[in-house]
Amino acid sequence: MLESLMAFFQSTAFMNLSIGNLVMFAVAGVLIYIAIAKDAEPLLLIPIAFGIILANVPPDVTGILNPPTETSPGGVLWYLQQGLVLGIYPPLIFLGIGALTDFSFMLSYPITIFLGGAAQMGIFITFLLARFFGFTLKQAASIGIIGGADGPTSIYITSKFAPELLSIIAISAYSYIALIPVLQPMVSKLLTTKEERKIRMKPPRKVTKTERVLFPIITTIIVALIIPKSLPLIGMLMFGNLLREAGVVKRLVEAASRYILDTVTILLCVSVGASARADIFLTPKSLLVFGMGAVAFVTAITFGILFAKLMNLFLKDKINPLIGAAGVSAVPDSARVAQRVAQEEDPTNFILMHAMSPNVAGVIGSAVAAGIFLSLIK
Repeated sequence: MLESLMAFFQSTAFMNLSIGNLVMFAVAGVLIYIAIAKDAEPLLLIPIAFGIILANVPPDVTGILNPPTETSPGGVLWYLQQGLVLGIYPPLIFLGIGALTDFSFMLSYPITIFLGGAAQMGIFITFLLARFFGFTLKQAASIGIIGGADGPTSIYITSKFAPELLSIIAISAYSYIALIPVLQPMVSKLLTTKEERKIRMKPPRKVTKTERVLFPIITTIIVALIIPKSLPLIGMLMFGNLLREAGVVKRLVEAASRYILDTVTILLCVSVGASARADIFLTPKSLLVFGMGAVAFVTAITFGILFAKLMNLFLKDKINPLIGAAGVSAVPDSARVAQRVAQEEDPTNFILMHAMSPNVAGVIGSAVAAGIFLSLIK
């Protein structure tokens, strides 16, 4: 009887469990706690955390990550991760984002597009910083994209350039997106005065349906001709937006914005979490990447605000610099946080619609930045 019990115990995963696996279980627990208790990006953090749990039950025993062989069909997570490896999930998520996004705010106040562009400086500065720390060009580009606060874009370029860093970069990107309500107000208040935070902006003009329909078509053509490598992301983003603005394909809009987006988000996040095995995630290099992700994010917010202040030196109708902080791609969280900070100074000041302009411009900007890296780095 004792021998049978010992044989059973040796067949379990306990015999192969490491300290690293236990640490990763703790990391997953923290992410789940933050997602539920703090309501911080639960749609993203919960599936990522559960993917971490699945991957850190020793995979040598479970076989859940095994590739197919002549004698075995392979593990289920191996198949799910092919959507990451082949770059399928991020464009599909951009399709859903496009179907949800209203670009009319940006079209009504086009000068604020430059704020979305300025925030992308966080990407390129962090790229240079990563190179300084000895990362390769491809690894540095992947790390830099964290500054765009765009999880799918970070995953897309990392899966092509530095798959060995995929788990830490994806978790860094989504962790800092979840921390927007904490980080953005701190940086915004540090870089602006009370008077600047009270600036009122004129209501945006009404955008015609013709403008809204033409925008995704023209943007796709122009951006793809200039930066062809950005087409998978920009093309799907604009296709989703065209479905929305056409007004005659409501079923497709619902499919893209709900069923496809939600399904792919689950598959993407579980796959990302499953790539965070202890032997890959718990290294000094991973901690350095996580730190540079914070630098990228804060730098992006900083440049958006500072560029707004620079523009105010030349504009008759002043821009509230708080909307510059919304130049990162976290739609609509960054814009909502900008609105909240503005109303702390003046409860009657409404800048949400204005903040949405650099916010959605940031989505395009981060995809373009990824396309630039894909085009220039071989």
